[in-house]
Amino acid sequence: MRSNSSPPVQYSRNRYMVVPSFRWPKKRTMLAWLSICQSRSKLSITFTATASSVCRFTSSLTLQPRQMDEHREEGRSGGEVYCNCTEEKIQMDGGNYTLTKQLNTSSLLIYQCPEGYYPYPATTRVCQANDSWRPKPKRFLPQRCRVVECPDPTVLEYGTVDPPQERYFVHNETSYECYSGYAMRGSARRTCLPNGKWNGSTPICSRASGANCADPGIPAGASRAGNIFEIDDKVKYSCNSNLILIGSKERVCQESGQWTGREPACYYKHTYDTSLEVSQEFGSAIKGSLTVLESTDDTQEGRKMRMSKDGILDIYIGVDISESIEEEQVKKAINITIKLIEKISTFAVSPNYEIIFFSSEVYEIASILDFVNVTKKVELKTIIEDLKKFEVMGRFNMGGSPGPTLERIKQMVYMNRTSQEYESRKKYLDVYAFAIGGEIFDDELQRLTLGTGGKHYFRMKDNLDLENTFDHMIDEEEVKGLCGLHTVYDPLKVATRRNFPWWVYIHVQRISSSKKCLGSLVTPQFVLTAAHCFRRGDLPEHVTVKINNEVKRIKAFTIHPKYNNSARVDQGVEEFYDYDVALIQLKEDIHISNMSRTICIPCTQETSDALKLPGGSTCKDQEELLFKNHRLNFLHKTGETIVQKEAHAKLGDNRNECIIKALKAPGIKTKDPKVAVTDNFLCTGGLLPYRDNIVCKGREPPRMRTVDVFFFSLTEEQQCCL
Repeated sequence: MRSNSSPPVQYSRNRYMVVPSFRWPKKRTMLAWLSICQSRSKLSITFTATASSVCRFTSSLTLQPRQMDEHREEGRSGGEVYCNCTEEKIQMDGGNYTLTKQLNTSSLLIYQCPEGYYPYPATTRVCQANDSWRPKPKRFLPQRCRVVECPDPTVLEYGTVDPPQERYFVHNETSYECYSGYAMRGSARRTCLPNGKWNGSTPICSRASGANCADPGIPAGASRAGNIFEIDDKVKYSCNSNLILIGSKERVCQESGQWTGREPACYYKHTYDTSLEVSQEFGSAIKGSLTVLESTDDTQEGRKMRMSKDGILDIYIGVDISESIEEEQVKKAINITIKLIEKISTFAVSPNYEIIFFSSEVYEIASILDFVNVTKKVELKTIIEDLKKFEVMGRFNMGGSPGPTLERIKQMVYMNRTSQEYESRKKYLDVYAFAIGGEIFDDELQRLTLGTGGKHYFRMKDNLDLENTFDHMIDEEEVKGLCGLHTVYDPLKVATRRNFPWWVYIHVQRISSSKKCLGSLVTPQFVLTAAHCFRRGDLPEHVTVKINNEVKRIKAFTIHPKYNNSARVDQGVEEFYDYDVALIQLKEDIHISNMSRTICIPCTQETSDALKLPGGSTCKDQEELLFKNHRLNFLHKTGETIVQKEAHAKLGDNRNECIIKALKAPGIKTKDPKVAVTDNFLCTGGLLPYRDNIVCKGREPPRMRTVDVFFFSLTEEQQCCL
């Protein structure tokens, strides 16, 4: 080793160059820099390996002085470097890329471009064992971001497309007109969207021919064989150029006048379905299963899953954890699975679940058989906890086709019936596939889908789009009667109106003072709040309610008849908050939406439905379920922001220890804590076993379905009653 500076002194930092006298793996010579920092107490020596420009790698190791010589003798400087592929010629103009396993063998390079552009000529590359990328970077065709292109719309029959162009790019607009004697169906004007699809529906020029089935049209970028549309006649579709056919390649005219299969579409490799599109297709089917009480007929526009009143819905979820899929992506898929389960739990129907992770082996998280086993009750909470605890590490292997996993599910649904019975049970199984990633094997995945109507195969841009899909799945008109429903996912870190759509802001304006409180919307016309918001002499015209930035006038307010703030002054309690409840009636009903929605209140049928309790459940049943883990969330207003905080109710043996602290609170002179804190209160606060937030001016709690609970918090400085 030779130094390029004087020997180190106290509190100095110097650099030394280690002359490379060895070869790194893959025969790449590296430079290693040694950084030494000496102080009065210790000498810290850090080796940092810096790779040459062709291999991106940084590693460091802090050594004690006695370790320095042995590492130098062994020719090591912080760890071994394995770099199979290089970054040479893979950079992209106008975009960037990510690597799933750095530059190591089997690492997937994924190119990314801004909206309205796509990677070209490659969308992904794989680092191979021979230290090269597949596909290999082209010398005379550099990687870049191209403007998104939409399929050719000029395939229209018996009509014209304006403007006629060789290629159509994002934001290009087209208009369609039929020849004389032909009528237009579909969209007369269309725009090329950033996801590579035309908006609207396929334009079709047809005339009344008396055929049994209507002309099914030709989607942009496709060609069709077959122009006779009588019973049992077939039409066959194929996509032009390098486009991918999504949907049915062949459709048959049925006696009902409907075509079998699903309407086809031609996609480029860069084309994807938006979360809104997927929610409209997949969401309509899943919502049909969860809300429809009578079976639904098949239509050309799409079919809702069959489910009769008191019927059983089995949901099978399969997650691919093959080695080719990045571990982080699998974790995201697990989170999305949890999101789907939570969304479904907001409805009255309680499905049975089979959840499996598969590669060349199958790992079962939840079994349908456990749900139907009367001696073994399965809770969704347990399933979600098992999903969160599932460790992907060590379970990766070379993977395999998902086909065997699907066959296992089929046999469970078809119940190993005969071939004739097998056909009759097909209508009870729908299989949906969501393709995410830079390299999608469309043909293989489409073969896995099952179902006689509606779209079952979706190409999505990323995991975030799929997560958004489950939020879009709930149509406000269809679920507006459900209490406590709200959005858990939101891209913003700050809590938004959709997270807590039931909270309202109450303002009582008096001549010389004012009072501000929070409340909860419990019906479109009524708001629940605290009685201490009001005092003698307050009138309805003094009160306004603000919800979703709209100020509403009130018709009346009613304070609980047993509320009396001074009821126990003679017993040493200056302010008594038992029955601290008031109900406000609005002059006009609130329009229910994802921004303004009612919360659930205890001892109602709506709350029993939300908690998945049987029809004859009691208030006691609800109470036991709500407080079984003692944890409560509440809302706190800071400025214009609503934030969620947490507290824990002290129940059972812990209650007396909690309420006794009331004796130290200002204004309480009694020696009996039960005089100030009756059995109607929940007590929170303290440091053990949890450090609780002070629940002043708060409200409980945001879950997927939320129930309003009033509680009481004590500190030595103040008391809070909600």
